[in-house]
Formats: sequence, C-alpha cells, structure tokens
Amino acid sequence: MDYKEKTRTEESNAAELNSAEENTTAKASAEERSHLTFRRGLRDGLPICLGYLSVAFTFGMVVVEGGLPPWVAVLISMTCFTGTGQFAGIALIVSGGMYVEMLVTTFIINIRYLLMSLSLSQKIEKRMNGIERALLSFGNTDEVFAVAMQQEGKVGARYLSGLMLTPYLGWTLGTLLGATVTGFLPFAIRSALGIAIYGMFISIIIPPARKMKSIAIVILISVAISCLFYWTPVLNQLSNGWVIIICAVVASAFAAWKFPIKEDKES
Repeated sequence: MDYKEKTRTEESNAAELNSAEENTTAKASAEERSHLTFRRGLRDGLPICLGYLSVAFTFGMVVVEGGLPPWVAVLISMTCFTGTGQFAGIALIVSGGMYVEMLVTTFIINIRYLLMSLSLSQKIEKRMNGIERALLSFGNTDEVFAVAMQQEGKVGARYLSGLMLTPYLGWTLGTLLGATVTGFLPFAIRSALGIAIYGMFISIIIPPARKMKSIAIVILISVAISCLFYWTPVLNQLSNGWVIIICAVVASAFAAWKFPIKEDKES
C-alpha cells in the first residue's frame, strides 16, 4: 500500500512539473509574440526600405529610358518585387527577347526564393494559416529573410507584415520617383545613377567571396563564361537572357560537384 501511494505521489509530482514547464514555455512564447509586434516589424524593415530606394530609383529610370511609360515601371515593382529578376526581365523586354527566354531567366534568378521560403516556414508560428503564409511569401526578399531569421523564437504574421511592408513601400516609391523624374535629370546624373545596380551586385558578392574560397571560384567561373560568350564571334550572337541562364547553370553545377556541403555543416 505504501508503495502504491509513493508511486502515485511521484506521478503527481511529475505531472505538476510538466504542467509548470508547459506554462513557462507558453508564457515565454507569449512574451516573444508581444515583443515581435507589427510596429517592431516596421522599425526593423526601415533600413531595408532606405536601401531599396536608390536601387528602385535606378530601375524606374531604366524602364523609362527603355521606352516604356512610368506606370509600367511601377506596376512591375508592385507585382514582382524581385530586384535582380526585374532588371533582367526589363533588359529582355527592351531588347525584344522571347517569352520563353524571359520565363526561364527570371525563374533561375528567383529560384532562391523557394529555398528561403522553405527555411522561413520553419521559423514562423504554427498557428499561421495557409492564406497568411501565401500572402507573406510575396514579400520574402533576401534582406527580409535575413532579418526574420535573426529573431529569437518564432515570428508571427504581424511582425512579418510590418517587416515586409516598409521595404515594399520603399521599392515601389523608389521606382515611382525614378520613373517620373528621369526626364528632368541631366544626362550625367542619369549615367551616374545607372551604376547603382552594379554597386548593389558587388556589395552582395564581395563579402562572402572574401570569406569562402569556393564562392570566389564560382564567381570567377561565371565571369569567365560571360566573357567567353561576349568576345567569341559565334557565341556572341546568343541573347543576354540565354547567356545568363548558361552562366548560372554551369557555375551552380560546378559548385555542387566540386564544393558539396558536408552533412555535418548542414546540421
């Protein structure tokens, strides 16, 4: 009889301990959710917004100088919100590229968003429904993804909405400004602003290339293939879109073969 009572007492204590741990976890989760509010998301997204303004301004200029009206530039930014993909797409549109070429080029450039969205899906709260996930996936850019993944614990729909809203507004506003004021700017200023996109690309590839030799090698391979297509008499007849596709596929395949990610690094 004493043994049974002792067993029941131990089970009761264990149940109370588990209940206390669950309450502590729930309280901590509630504190995290209250900390990551919509306003906090707006604040965290503000630096991204300011960074997008200059690049989007350049995109608006490129679209108008390519012969398209300003409203087209704004519409593209509002419906695409892809940055690099938009620059590649507008270059193909202006040069008269084929639809298949545009589709494949933008797909390869933007396929990284699939991987980022899969990773971010493990970070968001489980209570977020499918509609919220689908809507928020539209605003998942490189910078938004990096900021969201740095947060402690799970992130909710309110925080992500604020985090994605300010960069989206900055990108759209920058495009509108660039498209509308292009005709009033001197040629020298337009030419200077035109290199903003190249500065953005350099700022993206240089830091990781300095840290990892494999990334530097892949970048050099892409540059070498691009130069080969540009300077070779027969190959230079190929359109820019297909050159981008070939460079991306060949360099990525080489990286997957020569520099595979070890299993211990993945974990």
